[in-house]
Amino acid sequence: MSIKKYITKSEQITWNPLIENDIHYQGVYVKSLHFDKTTQRSKAILLKFEKGASYPYHSHPAGEEVFVLNGSCEIFGETLEQGDYLYTPPNGKHSVKTQHGCVLFLSVPEEVTLIPEEND
Repeated sequence: MSIKKYITKSEQITWNPLIENDIHYQGVYVKSLHFDKTTQRSKAILLKFEKGASYPYHSHPAGEEVFVLNGSCEIFGETLEQGDYLYTPPNGKHSVKTQHGCVLFLSVPEEVTLIPEEND
């Protein structure tokens, strides 16, 4: 077994604009770290938010894990900073916004579902 097929060199991957279902999220960029060929989607990603960028209110059917690599963002009305970890349980809902920019590691087992904004 070759371990190389299980290693992703993230610095060698280009940041791509985040576009989902033909919606371009301005100021948000993605790097796929693990693409699952069975489900045809990335389950481990890096997201980079430029200053003032956001991602709309959404639900995580199978939960989510977020680790802040640098910068800061607001989720659930809380400010998460470098080194902070967030576990979102299955069916958890939230939005993401940043004033100053950030880079996040996300583990997302299933596709998110956008929903009308509620207070989070």
